[in-house]
Amino acid sequence: MVFSSLTFLLLFLPLLYLALFLFKDRHWRNGVLIVFSLFFYGWGEPVWISAMLFSTAVNYICARLLCAAKSGFVKKLWLTLGVIASICFLFYFKYSAFLFNSFAELFRFGFRMEPPRLPIGISFYTFQILTYTVDVYRGKAPMLKNPLKLLLYISCFPQLIAGPVVQYGDIAGQLDSRRILPDDFVSGMRRFVLGLSKKVLLANICGAALEELTLAGSGASMSLAGGWLGAFLYTLQLYFDFSAYSDMAIGLGKTLGFSYKENFNYPYVSRSITEFWRRWHISLGSFFRDYVYIPLGGNRKGTARTVLNMLIVWSLTGLWHGASWNFVAWGAYYGLLLILERFVLSNVLDRLPGLLRWALTFVIVMVGWVLFYYTDFANVAQHVLSLIGLEYSGGGFHAVALSDAAAAAVLRKYTVYPLLAFVLSLPVLPWLKGRLSAHEKLSTALQNLGTVSLLAVSLLFLVGQSYNPFIYFRF
Repeated sequence: MVFSSLTFLLLFLPLLYLALFLFKDRHWRNGVLIVFSLFFYGWGEPVWISAMLFSTAVNYICARLLCAAKSGFVKKLWLTLGVIASICFLFYFKYSAFLFNSFAELFRFGFRMEPPRLPIGISFYTFQILTYTVDVYRGKAPMLKNPLKLLLYISCFPQLIAGPVVQYGDIAGQLDSRRILPDDFVSGMRRFVLGLSKKVLLANICGAALEELTLAGSGASMSLAGGWLGAFLYTLQLYFDFSAYSDMAIGLGKTLGFSYKENFNYPYVSRSITEFWRRWHISLGSFFRDYVYIPLGGNRKGTARTVLNMLIVWSLTGLWHGASWNFVAWGAYYGLLLILERFVLSNVLDRLPGLLRWALTFVIVMVGWVLFYYTDFANVAQHVLSLIGLEYSGGGFHAVALSDAAAAAVLRKYTVYPLLAFVLSLPVLPWLKGRLSAHEKLSTALQNLGTVSLLAVSLLFLVGQSYNPFIYFRF
């Protein structure tokens, strides 16, 4: 089930809020939320509920045993077992076939391993399970004696499928003491509707335009305009798709009494790659910083060790996104850029005008998304070459056409829509809200009107749109 479906909006969500209204007791409400969350997760493929329950149960037992242990060695042993069990579980489903087939191709074995069906959202809930065991070991948060509370933390549907990655230490107190206040419910629903409209009215339409272009791997030559337009549309689609899910998750969490941290902060205004990664997928960056980079030594052990730690973190970041070499290359791409920016180019970049730094950063990010989009390196090369007006064929490089029929048709059909979407990826709404802050009643009225209007238009578009899941569901 997805947030941007009529089943979720018109059936699941109203029934959930009705059940929570009928059951006032906190324990009963927790039980209702668990039942609805498991139903949400199991919609279409209920078998994968067992995978999540198994991983949760293993870490629940390991956390209890490490808390009961008397010696530090035994505590570390139970921590290690819990972490390894979760990592092995993730490894089998997501990476086993990828690594086996890579070695099989390298050594020319005559057989391949069929990839197991990937449980939806396994990367996200595995990371959350790991934060529970590690945070309990560190003493950052209390152990949960009631396994149902741990299951609520792991399975809670707003952030279950595609994040944000919620660390247990940030949410532990809210499992027992949260309250659903009217003002929070209203602001949460506004945030949810904003995310829904970003998905339906921006991400999906950018994706539809992208599908109409001639892209790498289609068998046809890409043009210069087609290459840049494709990279630009995917850059917008990915941002609106993923940030929309985060908006909806944060908004829904607020309506249920949970406070999730922000996951995006207008990343396309960044003037450096370092700033970009402080604004993009913030929860994932926080996870790797707190549970990988700092434990490895961070920047406390000299430049060489810092560089090594950064390369490890970014290789893992790339691999986390998918079992494909393009994701590993994408992680290495950003790891090397961040290392260069930090240790080599910082003084040079500081002297550049702000607008030029922004433009360079945006182009670098678009090229990175090209690497992210394709799983075949030949397609990556074809698309990147088109950005500089070249193609490789017949053993040499040749100039490509400035434009092509598909690119021209997309521009005619969608006219200024891509530019409008780009403007909306910038902090326009916060600016407008700030301008209206002195007129509280007008601001509230406009927000309410905007929320109702966006919801109505989004529902109308959903009726006519085909099924379009969130991009990050596959991670």
